[in-house]
Amino acid sequence: MRSSLAPGIRLITSFSRDSWYRGFTLFLTFLFYTSYHLSRKPISIVKSELHKNCSTLIRPPNLNGTDNETWCDWAPFDQDNYQTLFGAVDNSFLVAYAIGMFFSGIFGERVPLRYYLTTGMLLSGLFTCLFGLGFYWNIHSIWYYAFVQAMNGLVQTTGWPAVVACVGNWFGKGKRGFIMGVWNSHTSVGNILGSLIAGIFVSSAWGMSFIVPGIIIASTGILCFFFLVEKPEDVGCSPPQHHGVMEFSLCLLFAKLVSYTFLYWLPLYISNVAHFDPKEAGDMSTLFDVGGIVGGVVAGLVSDQTGGRASTCCVMLIVAAPMLFLYNHIGQHSLATTIGMLLVCGALVNGPYALITTAVSADLGTHESLSGNSRALSTVTAIIDGTGSIGAALGPLLAGVISPTGWNNVFFMLITADILACLLVQCIWKVFRPRYSLILKLIQ
Repeated sequence: MRSSLAPGIRLITSFSRDSWYRGFTLFLTFLFYTSYHLSRKPISIVKSELHKNCSTLIRPPNLNGTDNETWCDWAPFDQDNYQTLFGAVDNSFLVAYAIGMFFSGIFGERVPLRYYLTTGMLLSGLFTCLFGLGFYWNIHSIWYYAFVQAMNGLVQTTGWPAVVACVGNWFGKGKRGFIMGVWNSHTSVGNILGSLIAGIFVSSAWGMSFIVPGIIIASTGILCFFFLVEKPEDVGCSPPQHHGVMEFSLCLLFAKLVSYTFLYWLPLYISNVAHFDPKEAGDMSTLFDVGGIVGGVVAGLVSDQTGGRASTCCVMLIVAAPMLFLYNHIGQHSLATTIGMLLVCGALVNGPYALITTAVSADLGTHESLSGNSRALSTVTAIIDGTGSIGAALGPLLAGVISPTGWNNVFFMLITADILACLLVQCIWKVFRPRYSLILKLIQ
């Protein structure tokens, strides 16, 4: 009888009920965190529209005002300190995100993850739209944009601990590095989609570069409310077998510093150095994230095969340092060189970052000392990502302060952070291992 079934039906029935639920959960959480990153990306694309080189444009004859150098800029970013103001806006989000992350995991343990994620995505959609509405409401106050970004940073902390906890509930450790390496490509996919969507509107009505992503993440919040299954036991599926392993992870602070500096400043760097318009610079910057997808998958696969998360991260970080130096010096010589260097740098920078924030977080959160308390994964993930988010806040802030002195100095800062991340993987974890054991016992 089975041989008479259509091939497609045979394929469907070859998977168990548990496998279908696991695949569905993996897809949903991938979609959710893609939308989180999609809504973070527009600010990096819009920067080069908020402050442009007005001398290359034709001034409309009916435009009032006497300043011929900044007539096309959006106040308050029309001043000489515009890079500092951009840094302030970035850090309003990132500092709030870093602080909020340390508390987010605690709430994630005590509130059903479906409600927690839904609320976070709806509020994130609201604040993302409010930033874009500043264009239509003709708002020129730095405090407005900083406040909206700070609130968005707080509500976005709902995402990472919750989605990692969900995936950790459904998947055991066996192929966790590879599975989470593939799954963690949501970060790069979200950045790519956010860049492309923002690029469509940036030169005509930059407010829509925020409003459309805001609507998208709010929509995925509604999807989460209706379809997310938090634990296998909720639908009668078998829970995975966890085997805890204590590894490392404070190097995330410096790894994330590098990654988030590229996230917020790469389009502006390409626009200034290669003289692309805002849309072209945004589109070109997505290649860094394409490389990040490959890097995350490769890092996860290699770490599964070798059993060494630390050694995998260390090798990639060692190679990343000279690649960053080369990109700054020869990356803009030709289109082919730009594409190649962005792909390579994206893979080497985001590979370790992806591995630490997913597989290592899940390994720690399901450690045997927690006695099966899988909800603690939310807190452990928040602690790790909260520490990394301090670096994420520092990177764009330092870039805003240093970039007026020259882009070379920004890249020296990034290379230094990359080297420190590598050293932390190998050395400092030995010092902090007992402290993480204590954290695990306190959570228990």
